[in-house]
Amino acid sequence: MKYLFIDTATTNLVVAIINDGKIAYMYDNNDSHDTSSKMMPILAHAFDNTKIKPCDINKIFVVNGPGSFTGIRVGLTVAKTMAYTLNIPIITISSLEVMASGISGTALINARRGYVFAGTYDDNLNVLYNDSYVKMDNNLKKPYISYDMFDFETIKPKLDLLKVILKHENDISVNPHKVNPNYLKLTEAEENFNHDRNN
Repeated sequence: MKYLFIDTATTNLVVAIINDGKIAYMYDNNDSHDTSSKMMPILAHAFDNTKIKPCDINKIFVVNGPGSFTGIRVGLTVAKTMAYTLNIPIITISSLEVMASGISGTALINARRGYVFAGTYDDNLNVLYNDSYVKMDNNLKKPYISYDMFDFETIKPKLDLLKVILKHENDISVNPHKVNPNYLKLTEAEENFNHDRNN
C-alpha cells in the first residue's frame, strides 16, 4: 500500500510517502511562513524521488489542524484536490497528535496572546487531554512538545509517522468535499465580526 502524508498546520512542513509500511520519502523542515510556495515543488520532488505516481497512492492522510489558518488551508486544498480528482480515500489527523507521536506528552502550538492549542497523548497516541484552545498556564501536563519558542521549557517534536499511520490506516475515509479545517478557534475576521455585531 502506498500512502501520502501532508502536514502544513505549523511552521514545520511535512510531506511523506509511505510504501508498504516503510517511509520511502520524507520532507520535515521548518519553512517558517513559506509553505504555500514550497508545497507543490516538494510534493513533485517526493513523487519523482520515489518513482511513484500520484495515481498510485492508495490513501491520503492530511493534518487538518489546529494551527496556522493559512497553512492548514494549503495542505487541505492539495489533499482534497488529489483525493477528489484521483478518487483516493482521504483521512484527517490532528496536528497535535502528530507532534506527540515520537515523544508522548502535551503538544503545544502557539495561538498567540497567551493562548495555545494543546493536546496530551500517551505512548500509544491515546488522547489524555482533548485538543483545545486554552490559556497557557501550569495546569497543562508536562513535558511540553512544541515547534515554537515559548518562555518555558519545551521539547522539539520527534515525529513517528509510521505510528500515526498504523493507528489511522483503517479509519473510515471522508468525502473530500466534507474535509474541513479544525481551527479550534474563530478566525480574526470572525472575531471582529462578532465583536462589531455585539457592540
